[in-house]
Amino acid sequence: MKSITLFSLLLLLISSCSKDDTVVQPTPSESMYFPSNTNSIWETKSISSLNWNQSAIQPLKDYLIQKNTKSFVILVNGRIGMEEYFNGHTSSLEWEWNSAGKTLVGTTIGIAQQENLLSINNKASDYLGTEWTSMPLEKENLITVKHLLTMTSGNDDTKQYVIKPNLTYVADAGTRWAYSNIFQKLTDVLASASNKPFEIYFNEKIKTKIGMDGFWNNGLIFKIYHSNTRSMARFGLLALNKGKWNNEQVINESFFNESIATSQNINPSYGYFWWLNGKPSYMIPGQQTVYQGNLVPNAPVDMYAAMGANDQRIYVVPSKKMVVIRMGDASDPANPNFAVSGFDNELWEKINAVIN
Repeated sequence: MKSITLFSLLLLLISSCSKDDTVVQPTPSESMYFPSNTNSIWETKSISSLNWNQSAIQPLKDYLIQKNTKSFVILVNGRIGMEEYFNGHTSSLEWEWNSAGKTLVGTTIGIAQQENLLSINNKASDYLGTEWTSMPLEKENLITVKHLLTMTSGNDDTKQYVIKPNLTYVADAGTRWAYSNIFQKLTDVLASASNKPFEIYFNEKIKTKIGMDGFWNNGLIFKIYHSNTRSMARFGLLALNKGKWNNEQVINESFFNESIATSQNINPSYGYFWWLNGKPSYMIPGQQTVYQGNLVPNAPVDMYAAMGANDQRIYVVPSKKMVVIRMGDASDPANPNFAVSGFDNELWEKINAVIN
């Protein structure tokens, strides 16, 4: 009796694996998509194919309009799931990145290091010459390129214009985190190290490689990048893929991973110009206060973001293979911000209603 039972079980197993009754295997995960650098074609995904909540789309759009948004894009696996333009803005119009463009500068510095043109551990004065600040020389010599990347140079952050008289000593480099426009000196570091104007080097190493449009202009305080929304999305897609575009590693992955990790022990939510979610505390521009908790509680904990004044945003979420772009005027004109604000948390509440 036992042998008959075993034989019957064997027949059942063989039958279940026959060609007429094949076990359905899980669908392989969708491949990452990169838009062409030579035409305007960009693959899209429908709301239904993404299993998003259709009823939450209009409340998200209403919120974006209410908050003075000009453009909004969500990419999933590189494909456009949502692309909206408001208040007369269009896909061809360019807009300012403000401090979100700092991540472009940091990435360009990383490329120069991988080409052995510089080392971020070297003194900034190796590239800028001595007495590029108004600090005592022994304090100036403490400042490395990495300190400029991490907002820990120790200069007076209350003075916005990056001119020598304003670059004065407050603390030893590496001992104080303070959001400051001194980062702009990195463009001079790059120009000195590469023997090319910063813009030329950037265009060669990033802009052309990933098919961006746009330009740098010399703003009142520092260089500001302007581009259309899809170009901002292209850089976000590069960031999602840890510096890889199609089959080319544009920026060394190890450097990029450094960029999106805590860069110093003072503000754990700051990398190399990238803002990091999911850390135990954070600081914000213009203050020395340490706030407890995640940078953006409603956003995924693995999110990293490029943030610029008036709520220019690139949110990158590896766990969802997602990039979110927001460009526009300040969400709250009465209280403009330089980086993270309450807007981020409110926006992610609306996004979550769509994607979850």
